[in-house]
Amino acid sequence: MGIEIERKFLVTAELWRSLAIRVTHIAQGYLSTTPERTVRVRRAGDQAWLTIKGKASGAQRREYEYPIPVDEAMELLTALCIQPIIEKDRYRVPWGDLCWEIDEFKGESAGLILAEIELPCADYPLTVPPWIGAEVTNDHRYSNAYLAEHPYRCWGSQCQQ
Repeated sequence: MGIEIERKFLVTAELWRSLAIRVTHIAQGYLSTTPERTVRVRRAGDQAWLTIKGKASGAQRREYEYPIPVDEAMELLTALCIQPIIEKDRYRVPWGDLCWEIDEFKGESAGLILAEIELPCADYPLTVPPWIGAEVTNDHRYSNAYLAEHPYRCWGSQCQQ
């Protein structure tokens, strides 16, 4: 059993861009978005994965991830996943002894920029960079599974899916 310990924050400044060491375009979709479990298909470059995540308890949840062929991932993304697919550029930004992942959303959720940090343990002392804003770890609206069904562009409007 894998356990993911991840915290999520809004990004409030652009300084992180000059510190980014890598950017990867990600396309991901969901086969299941229930609170008890999410099943995600993700493609990043020439790699793809099927990921199953359990219900979050604070910043922790079970996570199982398996590599799959890219052509099968593309088929799942277009034929079986909830639409629209999440598109984002992921930047890796080292800070202290950890590496932050900054997701700049594209398409239906353009305008949203989130920072995620995976921690080695739940009580790990976290030094938050100056470009980090409010923590949204426990706000379900900022989960990718929620964004798949409620794109950021539709928040606060009568946007129809």
